[in-house]
Amino acid sequence: MTMTIVEAARGVTGGVDTHLDVHVAAALDPLGALLGSESFETTTAGYKSLLAWLESFGEVAKVGMEGTGSYGAGLARFLRKADIKVIDVNQPNRAERRRNGKSDPLDAIEAARAALGGRATSISKTKDGPVEAIRVLVVAKRSACQARVKALTQMRHLVITAPDQLRCRFKGLTVVALVSEASRLRSSRSGDPVAAAHKASLSSLAHRIQSLEEEIAELEQRIESLLVVTAPELLARFGVGPDTAAALLVSAGDNPERLHSEAAWAHLCGVAPISASSGKTTRHRLDRGGDRHANSALWRIVMVRIAHDPNTTAYFERKVKEGRSKRDVIRLLKRYVAREMYHYLPRG
Repeated sequence: MTMTIVEAARGVTGGVDTHLDVHVAAALDPLGALLGSESFETTTAGYKSLLAWLESFGEVAKVGMEGTGSYGAGLARFLRKADIKVIDVNQPNRAERRRNGKSDPLDAIEAARAALGGRATSISKTKDGPVEAIRVLVVAKRSACQARVKALTQMRHLVITAPDQLRCRFKGLTVVALVSEASRLRSSRSGDPVAAAHKASLSSLAHRIQSLEEEIAELEQRIESLLVVTAPELLARFGVGPDTAAALLVSAGDNPERLHSEAAWAHLCGVAPISASSGKTTRHRLDRGGDRHANSALWRIVMVRIAHDPNTTAYFERKVKEGRSKRDVIRLLKRYVAREMYHYLPRG
């Protein structure tokens, strides 16, 4: 029995603690014994040296890595092109860290042990296809939307503290009218320095908002074009718009086949019930983990369906009459929608 396990575990297991300029790697044999640790630069030459160093101990079975979505993205892509399985190690072993302290070599060793022992099993996202392109555009759009909201808030506050003539002029205007009116202000026409400053600031913020709105519209067009090509079936589902489809795709990645079941997908989205049973008590609790952007996307789909889909509305009302709280019914629907969306994730 022992020989069978050892034979199945042949190969070197690597672990990498990723950083901006230097990655620290560790190598373990099939039984978990440390073969060595070394530092490598975060360049193409450094990646080649790291892989060659791991292969000097034998055939590389897999590599556990922290930060595959940030500092380790380049190395992860390089290793996948070399047909090396990359395991995403999200959380450090806190008990081991309390016992032995923290250092880069220790973190690399723990990443390797997590991959070897099965504590970390998630295949990392490839980040080399249209979904990664969508993710990058979504980051820019989200930033532009946040900047627009901030500028609008600042405009509202400036209007509140503006001289009476300006405050009366902008009082009660909608956002569109406020931005349009403020963009036409000219500070040079006012002899009052305070009024002139308010006009200059409001005009500056209005032009900034207009520029951001143009930028957001362009980014939305780019995102939707990629969505139509990448996941037309997902985008066609009832209640799924470009924003929700993009959030779900980004959560799944360019290689959704790494998700071995719809239950794993539900867990990734934070809608899988977590067992909280003890003794004679059998219960489940809400999963507060997972990708919160995907979880929010599922919530938006559910709310649209409750409002506009007759079947979902009837189900919601029936469950509420049975004594379930509205929050509980929404959680049930989110789980159902996650199961439905799983079958429409694009697979290569």
